[in-house]
Amino acid sequence: MVNRLADATSPYLLQHKDNPVHWWEWGPDAFEEARRRDVPVLLSVGYAACHWCHVMAHESFEDAATAAFMNDHFVNVKVDREERPDVDAVYMQATTAMTGQGGWPMTVVLNPDGEPFFAGTYFPDRPRHGQPAFTQVLQALADAWRDRRDEVSTVAADVRAHLAGTAGLTGEGDLGEEVLAGAVDTLSGDFDRRSAGFGAAPKFPPSMTLEFLLRHQARTGSVLAGEMVDATCHAMARGGMYDQVGGGFARYSVDRDWVVPHFEKMLYDNAQLLGLYARWWRQGGDPLGARVARETADFLLAELRTPEGGLASALDADSEGVEGRFYAWTPDQLVEVLGPDDGAWAAALLDVTPRGTFEHGTSTLQLRQDPDDPERWASVRSRLAQARAGRVRPARDDKVVAAWNGLAVVSLAEAGRLLDEPRYVDAAVETAELLLDVHLHDGRLRRVSRDGVAGRHAGVLEDYACVAHGFLALVSATGDGRWLRHAGVLLDAALDRFPAGDGGFHDTAEDAETLVARPRDPSDNASPSGQSALVHALLGYAALTGSGRHREAAEGALRTVRALAERVPRFAGWSLAAAEAALAGPLEVAVVGRADDPLRDELEAAARRAVSPGAVVVVGPPASAAGEGAGGADAVPLLEHRDLLDGHAAAYVCRGMVCDRPVGTVEELRELLAR
Repeated sequence: MVNRLADATSPYLLQHKDNPVHWWEWGPDAFEEARRRDVPVLLSVGYAACHWCHVMAHESFEDAATAAFMNDHFVNVKVDREERPDVDAVYMQATTAMTGQGGWPMTVVLNPDGEPFFAGTYFPDRPRHGQPAFTQVLQALADAWRDRRDEVSTVAADVRAHLAGTAGLTGEGDLGEEVLAGAVDTLSGDFDRRSAGFGAAPKFPPSMTLEFLLRHQARTGSVLAGEMVDATCHAMARGGMYDQVGGGFARYSVDRDWVVPHFEKMLYDNAQLLGLYARWWRQGGDPLGARVARETADFLLAELRTPEGGLASALDADSEGVEGRFYAWTPDQLVEVLGPDDGAWAAALLDVTPRGTFEHGTSTLQLRQDPDDPERWASVRSRLAQARAGRVRPARDDKVVAAWNGLAVVSLAEAGRLLDEPRYVDAAVETAELLLDVHLHDGRLRRVSRDGVAGRHAGVLEDYACVAHGFLALVSATGDGRWLRHAGVLLDAALDRFPAGDGGFHDTAEDAETLVARPRDPSDNASPSGQSALVHALLGYAALTGSGRHREAAEGALRTVRALAERVPRFAGWSLAAAEAALAGPLEVAVVGRADDPLRDELEAAARRAVSPGAVVVVGPPASAAGEGAGGADAVPLLEHRDLLDGHAAAYVCRGMVCDRPVGTVEELRELLAR
């Protein structure tokens, strides 16, 4: 028996390749081995940037005696939740049902048919805080398997029945005006009026919920929705969860006031927050939004960009085995880097105190107000960044996850156009090219790649949806119709292979590996659910092409989440944001003109400042231009038959399949967009 992780593509699995535990990757061979030996399967699920996964690994999986017991009594399977979200989803549902809570590391024990009969999360190496030691848990499970097999079988059968019974959802009606307004009221009841955000600590960035509120404000003028967005965007960006030196957001704040983060930085968070802050700036004009969007985009490109043009999935929370060491400072360290005057000034500005706001007398950096001397702050920030670069950096999980790269493509493309930063658009195109060339094979997506080589695991619904949405964003950002064609291929695959039969969608394809239950969860968590992401892509594709099939599929999927949206709108934010777009049309703007016509650029700039929910903007040459815009496989239907107005650039505005007359001035376009 040996550890079988040396050939894994996942950096998380490779972290465990030298453990004395005889780990297997998830697959039929592991379960066949469990049947042959008549032992249960111990499933351990985590991810590379997970702090407590590292702790449990050091305490237990690197311990020879613990590993020997595991090897003797179990077939041990290690899973990267980011690589296999389907496996994670099924057994996280079981863990939550059996224990009342979930999280990572997740520890589940299964029979050789994959049915769980025990579940938990982190277990310490010694009894601590009311928790048994991991070795005690293992001994009890081995005894139960040997002496109480009937009891184990009953529990496994009950859990399997529960998983099957909770997989289905039924539609309960449209997400209309009443539901959307009610969601704002419910969110207001959960809103923290002292510190912003929703609920108590820990606080995660509510990106999708804020996007819904931002769109609701734009469509209805709701002051309440706008206040929640403004306060939360300010609180997150001003506190310690935002990296004031290097840009980008940590995964969550452990406290109510956004002071101390859990320091890991995830691509999916930063991709969503980049787009949110850019659109918040567009809607209200707050310069903080533009600054944070730029700094977050720069962080993505500086620290997560891979040599192949993709974006790595995460940065670890730890360096040198200590969480936050790379990011935290003491007053003395500031003086050492900046000198006494600037050091004292920076300590006051960034709330770095002798007592510390974090651990061991260190402080996170907060920027609760803009500095009175911006040039001085720019110099201080630059010198702190240079000094921090000499510290041991957190490890990087450099696998490329299709869905999260799709989210990044959307935000980089949109922010690049809004902020007039062509390099963001160029980066989005390069990332999309990698997804196209490496992840897409015969119309089917692979979930992950590493070093430019695709992994073996099939993409799930969120991969198809988010990558398609990214391709559609590039149609808008570049006018290149080939991205529309590729998006159509992915959306057709999603509609054909993932439907649930009631208007909603499963998370795995009909021909995917059979698990103990077929995962289906329309609720949003830290990233959009596959279904809510798909609705956004379907609406965008319908707006660009006029496809009734895609619009109807989006509306049908939204109907299945009405109960979720009414009861817990914090977990339906992305569906609610899509419903806002559906109610608004969505707005479609086609700008045509010669590339050298400055009026085309002026009309495009005005069109991209439109705040109507889900607005789609496409720019291209007029239909009359020889060899351009006149059809073909990569034509963009929204641009077809659009010509110049009196020989000059023109803008065409449509809502709900009804178009206004073309206009040729910025003032006329702004008037149409304001209706």
